[in-house]
Amino acid sequence: MKARDWPEGYGRRVLAEVDSTNAEAMRIADGLSGPEWILGLRQTRGRGRRGRAWADPAGNFSATLVLRPGESPDQVALRSFVAALALYDAIAEAIGRTDCIALKWPNDVLLNGGKVAGILLESAGMAGGRVRHLAIGIGVNLRSAPAGRDVETRALRPVALLSEMGIEQTPEAFLDLLALAYARREASFVTYGFAPIRAAWLERAARLGEVITARMARDEIAGVFETVDLNGNLVLNTAKGRVAIPAADVFF
Repeated sequence: MKARDWPEGYGRRVLAEVDSTNAEAMRIADGLSGPEWILGLRQTRGRGRRGRAWADPAGNFSATLVLRPGESPDQVALRSFVAALALYDAIAEAIGRTDCIALKWPNDVLLNGGKVAGILLESAGMAGGRVRHLAIGIGVNLRSAPAGRDVETRALRPVALLSEMGIEQTPEAFLDLLALAYARREASFVTYGFAPIRAAWLERAARLGEVITARMARDEIAGVFETVDLNGNLVLNTAKGRVAIPAADVFF
């Protein structure tokens, strides 16, 4: 990729080692004048959703985009869909096809039915009801995936780009693809709102129209995956009617 293809207005820094790119994002956020990508070639304390550890072998992708959105928390949270679409676009660009990629609510990307990437949003600072800083952490199994025994029971099998597609991609090269894809999706979100992002996400959704299970902290709900509503909630059609779920782990 040529240097001019890096999105205008976005910073880029590559660190040989960092504890967590999301943690680094929060450390530097106040000093940034615009959005900034942070790529960690080695992460010593990577983490996923709900405090889970995120395995980060050498050659895989761990990066965070720092934004200063100045929006309400509900609006900021919708960027998980923006990031998921950008990841879809970047992976499609890397492998040259889309038929084997799908998006899993709330924030995973699937390749050949297995989990190849995840997203973690963390925000900090409020001013007048608006979020000052947002860190969008993204992990992609480029070279290797965790062993099945290391993942949660009932979770999808972890997969890697190399083992599934036979394609080698360096973290730096993938960052170039992802940054450009994200900038395009972010521009659409800012200009046109969530509706087109939602429509594009649903076109790529895994198991839409099928029975899935959403597990919350104290309950599980099974039902037909009907849609994602305008607030980003998962909507299931259950035996007791339609249910909108704001946060859960989803199992197929």
